[in-house]
Amino acid sequence: MSEKTAVLLLQMGGPDSLDSVEPFLRNLFSDRDMIRLGPLFLQPALARWIARRRAPKVEAHYERIGGKSPIRELTEAQAAALEARLGGDFHCFTAMRYWRPSIIEALAAVRRAGISRIVALPLYPQYSRATTGSSFKELQRILSLAGVEFRVSCIESFHDHPLFIEALAGTIAEGFGSFPPEEAATILFSAHSLPVSFIESGDPYLSQVKETVRLAMERFPGRKHELAFQSKAGPVKWLEPSTEETISRLAENGCRNILVVPVSFVSDHIETLYEIDIAYAALARENGITHFRRAPALNTNPLFIECLAELVIRAV
Repeated sequence: MSEKTAVLLLQMGGPDSLDSVEPFLRNLFSDRDMIRLGPLFLQPALARWIARRRAPKVEAHYERIGGKSPIRELTEAQAAALEARLGGDFHCFTAMRYWRPSIIEALAAVRRAGISRIVALPLYPQYSRATTGSSFKELQRILSLAGVEFRVSCIESFHDHPLFIEALAGTIAEGFGSFPPEEAATILFSAHSLPVSFIESGDPYLSQVKETVRLAMERFPGRKHELAFQSKAGPVKWLEPSTEETISRLAENGCRNILVVPVSFVSDHIETLYEIDIAYAALARENGITHFRRAPALNTNPLFIECLAELVIRAV
């Protein structure tokens, strides 16, 4: 084994074709760390049933954004940029929780490269058992079966890392540039929702999202802002208010300019490209919002890549 370090970029993943939408959803709804559907023994059957029912609607959404999720290509671009920044002692790999390349495929690639040291880097700024926790659990499960000794360091979150906050604030400033100079816009931070039961059981996700928002808003004193939650799924109580409800309420209260900031996402995928850019934009128009914009996703933002590099270097 070499002295190189493998950096494993952990991401949720997304369907790479319309045909893969249903199996992707089945994988997602089978994960009890993501959402609990009845008793354990029933979850696989319920996941298949929900995936089959939801697939046609979700396929239509993916058709609107090119017929697939761009998250694999964007994560691979982040991995390439990070590897270039870190230099020759590091090799970056991507691993998707619910699609390809899977964590087991990524670990097989690490093994073929002859690398024994791994830094697990989840691309979720705020920790939740549904995202980072689930990825870590799957990583440990596979490592226990691998038959190869790896030295693994795990990065849990970077919700308050100064470079992450600076990069996020930069996207907000860029988003403001798309408004007429005389127009004041309300900043609407939109985070992925989470079952309330997770927060009640001690999940730090909500407090970390709020801290990210607080730190970002230090760069924009006096600006109006709201925090809302999107992408809920399943028959449980989710974090509120929803992004849809917040847009409607802002419009009712006379707001005509909204800048949406995806605060828990670090790359474009269906939540930004369809939910915000298409569905929420249409809702805003229906409610009389004059200017509705989204701050760009971080993707390969140089400050964000520098943030990831600092996290990896600190971990080793």
